[in-house]
Amino acid sequence: MAEDTVAQIIVNSLYNAGVRVVFGVPGAKIDKLYDCLQDHPEIKLIVARHEQNAAMMAAAVGRITGTPGVCIATSGPGASNLATGLVTATTEGDPVVALIGSVPRAMNTHRTHQNMKALDILGPTSKFAVNIDVEDQAAEVVLNAFRTAGSSPKGAAVISIPQDVAKARSNISPFTPTAFDPPSYGPAPTSRLDFVAKLIESAQLPVLFLGMRASHPKVVTAIRELLSKFPLPTIETFQAAGAVPQDLVHLFYGRVGLFRNQVGDKLLAKSDLILAVGYDPVEYDAFAWNPHGDKRIVHIDFHASDYGVYYRPVSELVGSIAENVLYLSQNLNGISDSSISTLTGDLTREYKSWQDRPEVKRTSGPVHPLQFITVLQGLVSKDTTVCVDVGSVYIYMMRYFFAYEPRRLLCSDGQQTLGVALPWAIAASLTQTPPCSEKVVSLSGDGGFMFSSQELSTAVQQKCNITHFIWNDESFNMVEFQEVMKYGRSSGVKLGGVDFVKFADAFGAKGFRLSDSSQVESVLKEALAYEGVSLVDVAIDYSGNLELAQNVIADEWN
Repeated sequence: MAEDTVAQIIVNSLYNAGVRVVFGVPGAKIDKLYDCLQDHPEIKLIVARHEQNAAMMAAAVGRITGTPGVCIATSGPGASNLATGLVTATTEGDPVVALIGSVPRAMNTHRTHQNMKALDILGPTSKFAVNIDVEDQAAEVVLNAFRTAGSSPKGAAVISIPQDVAKARSNISPFTPTAFDPPSYGPAPTSRLDFVAKLIESAQLPVLFLGMRASHPKVVTAIRELLSKFPLPTIETFQAAGAVPQDLVHLFYGRVGLFRNQVGDKLLAKSDLILAVGYDPVEYDAFAWNPHGDKRIVHIDFHASDYGVYYRPVSELVGSIAENVLYLSQNLNGISDSSISTLTGDLTREYKSWQDRPEVKRTSGPVHPLQFITVLQGLVSKDTTVCVDVGSVYIYMMRYFFAYEPRRLLCSDGQQTLGVALPWAIAASLTQTPPCSEKVVSLSGDGGFMFSSQELSTAVQQKCNITHFIWNDESFNMVEFQEVMKYGRSSGVKLGGVDFVKFADAFGAKGFRLSDSSQVESVLKEALAYEGVSLVDVAIDYSGNLELAQNVIADEWN
């Protein structure tokens, strides 16, 4: 059997796992891997400007495609810089495999250049963190990393590769492509499914509550079949955006998260049976939407519930979410249509009421978020990928921007990590077929943008087709308005000092300035029509932001 270097075995394993693009920052302890990637005809290597952003790009690939994204970093600070991106991926269910270099084995107990116990740092950020101790472990370690990252709950896996191991040889070949697929799940027991069907049939207001793991395309297909037969009122968490299609939007009562003041929260409060599909408490703590812990809940997920005081399901359908939802759609005898219509009538009107607010049609002064969202909604298609950074922009977009296809409206909802929007947009652009063929939209605040703004150069060099909007108020506003609510004043939030139009030009992108409401439609049209990378500095009006967290519904509301 012919021997290959460990680096070659790893690269060939990546290909067998379905990887076609990798992101990283080079360094001496990992350069053998880069050397092998250089020769691979079907894996594209993207050099990022910071390892954290490389991890975020890999996470976006994992979220969008379902195949674990791959990021690469060298030893020492190169490895530790991955931490934020990896913990975000693990928290939010995005499969990632991170490959990091380390010092030669003979030096790992010495005080030497870039020696660091990287796995001690990255282990808590991931599901799996392993060092390749000997050459013949390489193929198995890579296989197990992909299978672990891709198994629910999905997340990050880290492989540490000593410099001397990468250059050494092994006769253990990469595993075949089918080996990289994690095992699939079957349906829950029929007795449990039938019990849940009877609960739904007897409920006065059953509500479909879709969480992050309901965003998988197969699950979305099953959900849509259920809703097409039985018009269940439906809400989403932020990461479940896009599960409800446009032709069924009359069943949709919005997204919930953060503050308990949305129409969807009122629907949950009224409901006598909540079908929690793919729900993860990291998105929206159960104590926030079920403060008395008395709601009747059915838990439908790949694994058992995080059972506790505020989340006590009356039944758990554990296994394939898609198969369990399909069973319900095919075996339900009916639902209480008349009581549902009676109990949701006022909420239907209330959910749409924001569209009639005067801010939506503003003609002068700073741009109001609802006006911007309304115009953007009309200029993009349901298939446009929109990546949203954390900040006040994220609250507005995830509450008010409609998404009709899964994994097209992306946000960081578990860790609320600043700086994700632009790296995610780059990954979304590069994973298109062909790459960079359709416009991708990303949005951030001025604070969040500067966390990853250096990747504007990556986007330009890779010929991405991205329009990035910066909602600019020269501060960390999401922090600011909450500080004002708590203390009557803000502290440590003021920013400013950047001309983003000149910044864009310096990176080879096209800069636009949107300073008045009268310009919204014309500037958005021009920026979105630009082929390549464009950046729009939006003078945003956040004067009414306190209402984002006000009017929290009372615990006894029903």
